[in-house]
Amino acid sequence: MEFKDLNSLGSKREPFLFITDFKASKLEVVLLKDLKDSDVEFMIDEDFKPSIHKHFLQKMAIPFSEYKKKFDDVIRKIQSGDTYLLNLTQKTKIETDLTLKEIFRISNAHYKLRYKDKFVCFSPEKFIQIKDDRIDTYPMKGTVDASLDDAKNQILDDEKEMAEHIMVVDLLRNDLSIMATDVKVNRFRYITEIGAGDKKLLQVSSHISGCVGDDWHSKIGSILESLLPAGSITGTPKKSTIKIIEDIEEYERDFFTGVFGVYDGEKLDSGVMIRFIEKDGDSLVYKSGGGITLDSDAISEYNELLDKVYLP
Repeated sequence: MEFKDLNSLGSKREPFLFITDFKASKLEVVLLKDLKDSDVEFMIDEDFKPSIHKHFLQKMAIPFSEYKKKFDDVIRKIQSGDTYLLNLTQKTKIETDLTLKEIFRISNAHYKLRYKDKFVCFSPEKFIQIKDDRIDTYPMKGTVDASLDDAKNQILDDEKEMAEHIMVVDLLRNDLSIMATDVKVNRFRYITEIGAGDKKLLQVSSHISGCVGDDWHSKIGSILESLLPAGSITGTPKKSTIKIIEDIEEYERDFFTGVFGVYDGEKLDSGVMIRFIEKDGDSLVYKSGGGITLDSDAISEYNELLDKVYLP
């Protein structure tokens, strides 16, 4: 199925689940009426009540020396002006006695998806929401360990984190302007706390909105295609940065950092597929990362990559 086919489904107000990969080159669509026969599960719930579980993941992380080489390559690309912000991710091999189905059921997140016996994600990050004639997006950029002294002010006052967040907000504001009018930043750099295994993380988000008109249902595929890949997990400028990501990361993101969402005939809600576990042969890998700017510190970014390997 192609994005233009979603326009047709929207015109008919046919509810569906969509899943797209990082580069928006693969699109999986399941009609909600066919969901029970698809071996796909999802949950979207902003008001979920976290459940307590005792399961943790064993991590076999990429060596710092290997990560540092990729980090340095990104810095050189920034210095040469090929990118200003790049989201660098890597795979971490993990071990757990849980199946993907069990991980889906016990994990706590606003956006959860299990796709067959291939991957599961449990994401805190919204992508877009459309209701009535309004579109909203919530880029998330900036993470800090909540246990650090004065963690909230640390992250909000950090010049590197501020610059990174401003670039993502500017990118998403421009992206929305392709299909929406009256685009504005409603709330800039607010803090949310999320559970990260045995610790808490503070994450920084912003809220941007625009008007897509009452006829957005018939343009739903076009809207999604114009916004993908998600700016918060690529970088800026988007096109050249995606090419650099492919060259430097040296692995296939595939559906990791793609987007999944649900259209129920009246509204659309979607999340970015971060916090992601995937089958890799007989093993499991956890894909994670963070944004790199010229002021980034390699050790801090490496630690952030590992902090994001958890089962909430």
